Amino acid sequence: MDTNYQLITILGPTASGKTAFAAALAERLDTEIISGDSRQIYRKMDIGTGKDLNDYIINGKAIPYHLIDICEPGYKYNVFEYQHDFFRVYHEILSKGKLPILCGGTGMYIESVLKGYKLLDVPPNPQLRATLQGKSLTELENILASYKTLHNKTDVDSAQRAIRAIEIEEYYQKEAPDKTEYEPINSLIIGIQIDRELRREKISKRLHTRLDEGMVDEVQHLLNSGLRPEDLIYYGLEYKYLTQYLIGELTYDDMVSKLEIAIHQFAKRQMTWFRGMERRGFTIHWMNTLMPTEDKINEVLKLIR
Repeated sequence: MDTNYQLITILGPTASGKTAFAAALAERLDTEIISGDSRQIYRKMDIGTGKDLNDYIINGKAIPYHLIDICEPGYKYNVFEYQHDFFRVYHEILSKGKLPILCGGTGMYIESVLKGYKLLDVPPNPQLRATLQGKSLTELENILASYKTLHNKTDVDSAQRAIRAIEIEEYYQKEAPDKTEYEPINSLIIGIQIDRELRREKISKRLHTRLDEGMVDEVQHLLNSGLRPEDLIYYGLEYKYLTQYLIGELTYDDMVSKLEIAIHQFAKRQMTWFRGMERRGFTIHWMNTLMPTEDKINEVLKLIR
């Protein structure tokens, strides 16, 4: 395809319908999708991360996808690893003469590959962890907010993740890397916009559907397989609240209402990140989720040409 773009990026908050659209576009362009989701990389964490793998089947055809189901649960995958995995897959797809599609909602992952940031593989810092142990999530978020460098604050909804984020920021203060390791990518960026009320409605409906589909059992199986509760709580959102329910820290109703609020807050933080990307120089072409898929595809084709 004759284009100056080296990638199409489709981003948006949770429940905006970005995956279904990315798959429809991939089918039209005969290409492959690279996931930009920090939790769908884990195997056996399917309902809670919203893999919705049926979205990748269009007109009976399976659209190839990458960076989903690549790690065992319990492993603490990070943006440094994601960046390296992304570029490996990205170059494989380019070598087939195809224009890859990056689709996801983890702003830090997406930005790290579009800008080609040089990232460091940050080792654990036991002394720092010891000083932060026992602080509340709010206290940890305040500490994190005092750092000026780029870090993913959308996924920090458990104390463990916040401590890890602070650990990373501390390391970068002392070991500042050169600006880039990979060449920045000239990507067409499409944002899927969803009205706040509709987003809230879809999030609530989807949560209840996933609970009906066996999300509680999924988390119970992970605990039965030997994963420690704190390892699951680390992943935040569904895994945090369902684990707290299963180990008796929350009642079922408490778990559902707290989780629902947390997902709404998460979607809001995702939008804050994307707006920040625009301030940092990215052009995002926003399209309403209610716009028919065919119209969205035609709009993308026009932008490519």
